[in-house]
Amino acid sequence: MDAVISINKPRDITSQDAVTRVKRILKVKKAGHTGTLDPMATGLMLVCINRATRLASYLSGLDKEYRAVMKLGETTDTQDAYGRVIEKAATAGLGAGVVEETLRSFRGRILQHPPMFSALKHKGRPLYEYARKGIDVERRTREVNIHALDILSIDLPFVTFLVRCSSGTYIRTLCHDAGRKLGTGAHLSGLERTAIGPFKVSDSLSFEELKTTGAGKGVYTMDEALSWLPELRINETLVRGVTHGTPVRADIAGGFAGDIKTAPGIRIKSPQGELLAIGRVSDGGNIIRMKVVFA
Repeated sequence: MDAVISINKPRDITSQDAVTRVKRILKVKKAGHTGTLDPMATGLMLVCINRATRLASYLSGLDKEYRAVMKLGETTDTQDAYGRVIEKAATAGLGAGVVEETLRSFRGRILQHPPMFSALKHKGRPLYEYARKGIDVERRTREVNIHALDILSIDLPFVTFLVRCSSGTYIRTLCHDAGRKLGTGAHLSGLERTAIGPFKVSDSLSFEELKTTGAGKGVYTMDEALSWLPELRINETLVRGVTHGTPVRADIAGGFAGDIKTAPGIRIKSPQGELLAIGRVSDGGNIIRMKVVFA
């Protein structure tokens, strides 16, 4: 079974725990996720099975969407509800207009300082291991893109909002920074990942549903999981070379759909529609080099 499984992760389990459960249910030896979801968070996770694990780098870079609940007036050492409260401030005099204006100011390209309690690696170890020992590691700020941020409700001290952002954005840090700008402090109180690129949480499966489902909702072939990438159907004479990783010239390969020059990858398919490889253009856009070969 080579597939991408869309799982609705419950609260209070790690991403790796979710992968382990999928492996156990489907009785497969090889599986991996396409991006960590904190134990506190619920929602969409993509788990790649067997050969589909080679797709992880293409799926992990997709934009994400979250439904988040921010609690104002409390700052925690982890920037979320699992942490220890280290500062408190009153929110009684805070107006909804000020909250809305502050959150709107984070739209677009912003810089974030990654939190210590995160899975980012330093010398081969995740930062949270250092944080648990009280060791602070220097982290570089990095640019992320908040494509959209819409407030759903304000019921102080809680603010619920929907955010669409680039991969690598920390919603915990977004809440922390917004609280600091408001002067009250804040932390992430609840989080649900509602979308990854074209994948929606409404199409995902619980672990119980995964036990009984076949191909269909929440289960994608490798080709279906990459349907957002442009497609190139090569001529029959090129199939053997592609399956051995040989580059091809785009102008003689056959017809294609989508912009192959700017895409992060191209689905290389046989005349019959079989997914053979993922390629990438180079040398001025005329040569397609194989990055992943499935044959």
